[in-house]
Amino acid sequence: MAKKMVNKKRNNYRYLKDIIEKRYIFLIIVIIILFSIIGIRLFYLQIIKNDLYSEKLLNATSKTIESTSVPRGRIYDRNYNIIVDNQAVKTIYYKKESGITKKEEIELAYKVAALIDIDYSNLTENQIKAFWLINNFELGNKKITEEEWKKYSSRKLTSDDLYDLKLSRVTEEEISIYEPLDKEAIMLYNLMNKGYSYAEKIIKNKDVTEKEYAIISENISNLSGFNTKLDWERIYPYGDVFRSILGKISSNSQGIPKELVDDYLSKGYSLNDRVGISYLEYQYEDYLKGEKAKYKLNSDNSYELVSEGKRGNDIVLTIDINLQKEVESILSYEVLNAKKEKNTEYYNRSFALIEDPKTGEILAMSGKQVLKDEKGNNYIVDYTPGAVTLPVTPGSIVKGASISVGYKYGAIDIGSSFYDSCIKIKATPLKCSWKNLGNTNDIKALAYSSNVYQFMIAIKVGNGNYKYNEALKIDEDAFNKYRDMYAAYGLGVKTGIDLPVESLGYSGTSKLSGHLLDFSIGQYDTYTPIQLLVYISTLANNGTRLKPYLLKEVYEPNLEDDSKFGKKIYSSKVEVVGEVPLDIKYINRIKEGFKACMNALCYGYMGKYTSSAGKTGTSQSFIDTDKDGVVDTETITNTFGGFAPYDDPKFSIVVVSPDVSNGNGYNSGVNKRISAKIVNKFFEIY
Repeated sequence: MAKKMVNKKRNNYRYLKDIIEKRYIFLIIVIIILFSIIGIRLFYLQIIKNDLYSEKLLNATSKTIESTSVPRGRIYDRNYNIIVDNQAVKTIYYKKESGITKKEEIELAYKVAALIDIDYSNLTENQIKAFWLINNFELGNKKITEEEWKKYSSRKLTSDDLYDLKLSRVTEEEISIYEPLDKEAIMLYNLMNKGYSYAEKIIKNKDVTEKEYAIISENISNLSGFNTKLDWERIYPYGDVFRSILGKISSNSQGIPKELVDDYLSKGYSLNDRVGISYLEYQYEDYLKGEKAKYKLNSDNSYELVSEGKRGNDIVLTIDINLQKEVESILSYEVLNAKKEKNTEYYNRSFALIEDPKTGEILAMSGKQVLKDEKGNNYIVDYTPGAVTLPVTPGSIVKGASISVGYKYGAIDIGSSFYDSCIKIKATPLKCSWKNLGNTNDIKALAYSSNVYQFMIAIKVGNGNYKYNEALKIDEDAFNKYRDMYAAYGLGVKTGIDLPVESLGYSGTSKLSGHLLDFSIGQYDTYTPIQLLVYISTLANNGTRLKPYLLKEVYEPNLEDDSKFGKKIYSSKVEVVGEVPLDIKYINRIKEGFKACMNALCYGYMGKYTSSAGKTGTSQSFIDTDKDGVVDTETITNTFGGFAPYDDPKFSIVVVSPDVSNGNGYNSGVNKRISAKIVNKFFEIY
């Protein structure tokens, strides 16, 4: 029995030993395979792909440097006239080197001041005193009393407080030691330390002589941080024409403005880059910006060109710069001249906009404002941005949209008539047209601007039951019906024009019956001039609403011949954004009413051109004359919108003159004069 037990143990031991040996052999084989794979991989990486990965390592550890800013793309009008270009500018600049001390910078300032002329006329006394304190540290500290040092130690005064005290105690006698050369150096030192410490500081870029440019260029090795370059600046062959909408760019010394830093940094810009900061320069930054040259900094500190720089793309606008120039001239003259008329004490601006109603292309847009100088003399400033940001009470110009509501909801049909005489709702004043028009159909209502006709439509749309001097109740949903129709024409909604800012206007919140009647005659909600233009263009375009726009084409720069365009990379397309929900027969009927207006209340607004259609508007507006945030004075605002030729419209126009009269009798005819002159000029040009 014992012998059997011993044999069994031996067999188990041998079996276990066999298993261990097999596993060991398997593990050895696995390890050999793994090391073989690693060895083959290392051979592949180090021998076969050595050049590739060496280059990748070099690229990963090398530094890529970009050149300074490159010129932006040009801007052209629709006829390919250059309206914004670039001009080379000789520039002397300074970029602070790492580790440089204040003392060394002051020495540099004196060196450079001896080489170039620096205008120090804007140098302030405080800047001179601050410079004195830098050079007289101990004497500056002695200007602080022991009591003040104690307050500083107990944190009752800050270091800024101490500095202000020192500055105020530097005497005129102490700074009288500074001669003109010293003041040039002080001015230079301030320029060297203006803005971000790491940014390039423009020392001089106006009236830089050839001698100054050459002497700095030749001595950059001895003038740490100073250098020269050919920079650029925007020039405007047409002066200030359309300038506000063209927009602005940042300067070299400014870099990206603080309010735009996050936006631009997220797109990969540097803080000292020159960028578009307003209107079209900002809107089309992605097209207009240039591509900087890129260099690789090698291990031996040499530079290797990676990619060449090139200026930005050229953009072509829908604007006709010659028409724009005439529109601005007419507006400036008429706005200034109107201030000589009586009852115009609150009037100070007018707007005019012209569009191709079949495409949405803006042909011209301008606003001009009159201000007073210190001597009380009137002068003109540009106010074109107000065309997209300043809502006005439109008045009867919107009656084409109002009458559309009547057609859509069956309140009227073609030829429907009402007797035009004042209506009276209980506890409210009489509501009248400008005069009793008697029996009035839809055409006459538009031609002679009947308020009562629109009141009767609104009452029917709101399912009201009008009785003289009794309360009037309407369905509140009628407001939605009106606003939906107005929106179809482009009123009360943003137009989508390609500018970075656009206002919506005001929508009243009251649902009182009387306010619906006011709404129907343009006396409740407010709209911007650009919204009114889209409304007129939509009517001219048979109810199809288009998005207005300013960008027509974009071209790459031509690297071989800079005087010619390169490849076209963008061409505008007509964009339909809505349709008026109305049968074409009603659209045509409204157009007939607008045409009839040209021989009635709209007579003369389209100048010498008779084959046209349009609608005037006169509204009660309210302004805040004492700037306390509360409207306190009633004024009159005039509007006009029209299109021509009637059968095949080539343009639509809107002219708006807010607060043109104080309402005490005489109203200036400035709106009519502006419109007539612009239309005449349009047909002279086209």
